[in-house]
Amino acid sequence: MGVGLLKDGINEVIATTHWNAAPMGIISRDNTLKMVVFRGSHTAANISSHGWVVANIIFDPVIYVESAFGDLAKEHFVPEKIGDQWVHRLAGAEAWAAFSARVTRETDDTIMVELTPLYEQMLTCAVHPVNRGFYSIIEATVHATRYVRRRDPALMRLIDHHASLVRRCGGSREMEALALLQAHLSGERGSP
Repeated sequence: MGVGLLKDGINEVIATTHWNAAPMGIISRDNTLKMVVFRGSHTAANISSHGWVVANIIFDPVIYVESAFGDLAKEHFVPEKIGDQWVHRLAGAEAWAAFSARVTRETDDTIMVELTPLYEQMLTCAVHPVNRGFYSIIEATVHATRYVRRRDPALMRLIDHHASLVRRCGGSREMEALALLQAHLSGERGSP
């Protein structure tokens, strides 16, 4: 059933916190929303400090890669006031949802965050046909963020697999995102 804009399962979004953006999976199960966030990330620090997160629903593969490996410029953000609190959403979002965020558990590597909906808004009503290239960029980016932490060769093989799908199925924006992803990984190992 899901909660609001988010549906059951793991919803891949660009999460924004205080002037920060990063791809994140928001887990929707049994009418609850949760995130698992790497410790030491800007997202984890901002959630701990500010207590909110915005889920941005966006279909630009380049933004997924850029926000996974670097900081977006401030002009990518739009401040919004929710009650008496200011939050930041992405300018290119097609829809967004603001949540209060509370750390419920910590491990050596991650924090578990419980989300409570505050506000959501649909900005456009676009149709997005399934594009395996777009979804492969998302998968490759997820694997790449884990690869830079663990250097697991199995993750690099998955990145290579998804890169081949992007080349076969993607459009120009997916190809641009793949080139950006390869540039980020070139220092980690040769081009995927």
